[in-house]
Amino acid sequence: MVEFLSKGGVIVIPILLCSVLAMAIFFERVIRFARMQSRGTGLAAKVAELLAKGGGEDKALKFADESNSPMGRVLIQAIKAKDMDREMLETVIISSTDEEVRDLSSYVQALATIGNITPILGLLGTVIGMIKAFMVIQQMGGKVNAAVLAGGIWEAMLTTALGLSVALPTMVAYSYLVARIDKYEARLQNGSVIFMKAITENKA
Repeated sequence: MVEFLSKGGVIVIPILLCSVLAMAIFFERVIRFARMQSRGTGLAAKVAELLAKGGGEDKALKFADESNSPMGRVLIQAIKAKDMDREMLETVIISSTDEEVRDLSSYVQALATIGNITPILGLLGTVIGMIKAFMVIQQMGGKVNAAVLAGGIWEAMLTTALGLSVALPTMVAYSYLVARIDKYEARLQNGSVIFMKAITENKA
């Protein structure tokens, strides 16, 4: 396999590095999402219940903090701002939610970049390989048989195939992670709505 890939030239190296980086990012994000899958579930309702009882702000803050989840961190900021006017409270919640979403999205955009550049790297490798092949043909005075020409061409096209084989699964992984992030963002927004509703009812 190493000997086969080496025929693609120096461009094979950055393509392989991109594939390793993409796998590292994907598995790191998947592991993180799996760890926090159950964290924060039902947290907003529980915090709202504690606040509704009156005098439960400290318990609500402690409960949210102990969850060690994005939902918990958003609720901590919301609880601290609960006595502000509604517009300011919404601003605090939106800002906190956006910050958590940015954290969840860390490195994910790099997958899209890798998925975009690896086919271009592959095409660059092919172009370089074709240039070398035709330089050899010129040096031989055009007296090249079909076997020699075909060999030079398939070696040149190897990098394009390799670039595409890295780009396709990388873009699938990117789409999967974006869907997971969108789903978690929806959970944060739903939790914020529950909190806002509880605060509004308490003030009424």
